[in-house]
Formats: sequence, structure tokens, C-alpha cells
Amino acid sequence: MTFKEFENKIVKIANLSLPGEVSHHKMAPVERLKELTDSARNKNTARRAAVMALFYPDANNETNLLLILRKTYKGVHSGQVGFPGGKAEPEDATIQETALRETEEEVGVLQNEIQVLKKLTEIYIPPSNFFVQPFIGVSTKTQNFIKQDEEVEALIEVPLHHFMDDSVLTTKTITTSYATDIEVPAFILNNHVVWGATAMMLSEVRELIKDLL
Repeated sequence: MTFKEFENKIVKIANLSLPGEVSHHKMAPVERLKELTDSARNKNTARRAAVMALFYPDANNETNLLLILRKTYKGVHSGQVGFPGGKAEPEDATIQETALRETEEEVGVLQNEIQVLKKLTEIYIPPSNFFVQPFIGVSTKTQNFIKQDEEVEALIEVPLHHFMDDSVLTTKTITTSYATDIEVPAFILNNHVVWGATAMMLSEVRELIKDLL
């Protein structure tokens, strides 16, 4: 789909109701997620973060979604695919500002070049004890991304038609910090396995876009 066609449709996303946790649970790797989320909210000790599901035109004016491959490090999200984003800092006036600032820092898209269209459903990530607030945003210009080498291993530019194809949905057996050899729902995007919290957020993004296309 050309970006112009996508842009004309995606602006209507503000009027759509969020699919919410129902869409998350379709891609949830742990059955106890709701219990863990409720417990974290009650304790009120989790940290806050925000991410951006950024759509933009590529050099051929086709619509892409940007994901990143994180560096390998000593941490629970080492080597995983995710959205640009990160933890909230004291200087961030709002959680949306966190998403915009972190996106600029990690992939080089200027904050004033992103139009934020929708605040999505917050998600809790038990291994790192973060509540993550996702947003959908668009940039109308073809980007020359500048990745933050300290944190980002590679940029993953996913064509919209690929993301929306049902063939990208699968299940994989993985080992995590909290379970061994568990079967989880996943996306295969540009030959990368995307599971866990990112897959859950992608599920909500996908359902919203399906309602518009």
C-alpha cells in the first residue's frame, strides 16, 4: 500500500475503540499475565516506559513499520526485537514525550517529524517490572535512520503488506528468564522471531489497522 493511501486511512484510527488486553492475550507467552499485571498495579512499584509503533514511507513510497533488534547484553531483553522506546526520565513531561524522545535517541527520527495518532493499551512486562505505554505514530517523510549503536543492533523495516499477512503468525518453542521450553505465539517479520510483549503490542496495532484497511 502506498503511504498516501495509508495516510488517508490511518488518520481515522483516533475514532476506533482499542481492542485492549483481548488482543494482547492472543500473543501472550504466559497464562498468568493478568494476575501478574493486577499484582503490579496494586503494588505500584513498577517502572514506566513508552514505545512508538512508527509508520513511514520507504524510498518507493510504500508503507513500512519500524522495529529494532536490541544489542546482546546482560538483561532480560537481550537480543530481542522491539519498538523504538525506553524508560521514562524525570525530564519527560508526559509518557508520550518519553516515546518521542526515546525514538529520536534510538533511531534518529526527530520528535517534530512524528505525528502521534493513538495511545494504545498499556502492557506489563513481568521480567523487567515495567509498565510500557505504546503509541502509534506516523512520519510523512522517508527517513535516513541513525541508530544508537550502544543499544540498537539493527533496524528492521517491515513492509505493511508483510505485517498484515496472516502467514507471519506462528508458534515457537523458546526458553525465557522465567520458563524453559515453552510454546509461545509469535510473528515472523523480516525473518526475525517476534514474541512476548512486542508481539502482544503488535497484535493490537494489527487489529486496529485491519479495521481501517
